[in-house]
Amino acid sequence: MSLQRIIAPSILAANFADLAADIKSVENAGADWVHLDVMDGRFVPNLSFGAPVIASLRKSSSSYFDAHLMVENPDNLIEDMKQAGCDGITVHLEACTHLDRTVSVINEHDCCAGVAINPHTPVDNLKHIIDKIGLILIMTVNPGFGGQRFIPSMVEKIQQARELIADRPIHLQVDGGITQETAPLAIAAGANNLVAGSAIFGADPTDYALRIEAIRG
Repeated sequence: MSLQRIIAPSILAANFADLAADIKSVENAGADWVHLDVMDGRFVPNLSFGAPVIASLRKSSSSYFDAHLMVENPDNLIEDMKQAGCDGITVHLEACTHLDRTVSVINEHDCCAGVAINPHTPVDNLKHIIDKIGLILIMTVNPGFGGQRFIPSMVEKIQQARELIADRPIHLQVDGGITQETAPLAIAAGANNLVAGSAIFGADPTDYALRIEAIRG
């Protein structure tokens, strides 16, 4: 099954002094989803924001909120993310002791369950959970910081994930170093869902639409 191509700007690269305005700008520029990188300073070195900020942003946005939990013990945050207004919740395979249970809890909260894997984690590790999830996230950088360069060897990994998905209605998302130069590589390998931060928010807001369409291809 072919899914719509999705562009999901990551607000990690947005203006934290006025996140609501930046989200409105990318929405008006054609963004499909809003990607929310939740970091705890332990699973990854950086610290970002949590449910209170997301709940505040939800008041002024009707976009699909795509939460990417780069945290230890993500099970502890699922209820908070749902209550804050998230539509999809993605957890890292590497952070979940009991991944099947975690995914089941996300589904029980009527959110799209996603599983992210870091560059060193094999795609085959997802084969026993594939029929319970709605999204696979292939990290094309080592997680924790924005503005990193796309790792070229991840193209093969995207292809492997596409083969695993086959005709299932599962989003294949890529995150890390996505620009108008690297997006075509990810799309050609089978990705339909592209997260981009600096490549969009690094521009003047008047250029957001051009950046989004250049990444969309």
